[in-house]
Amino acid sequence: MLPANSRVRDEELAHYRTMDSGVVLKLLADYCKADATFVPVKNNDTRRWHLETMGRHFELLTTGPKWFDIRANRGGGGAVDLTMHLLGINFKRAIAKLREVLYNAS
Repeated sequence: MLPANSRVRDEELAHYRTMDSGVVLKLLADYCKADATFVPVKNNDTRRWHLETMGRHFELLTTGPKWFDIRANRGGGGAVDLTMHLLGINFKRAIAKLREVLYNAS
């Protein structure tokens, strides 16, 4: 495991940019459930999620690494952006959190 404050290598950042958002949600959220009734309109890989983290409720659409917060009308791509959005933290703290949850998941 890399120390939380070590430099972010290009390979590591590339991995975070391509991670499936649904996987990231499951690692970060206190509660996370895919909406089984959701029918995608444009892309069959799109999923709607209901989740809670740090006492905040979210409703997100995800397609691969891309995500969109329906309630905040804001979206992005990659695990770092998603972590920053869900937890309200900066880039460095998001990297540290991803390292922590990925290490604990393996």
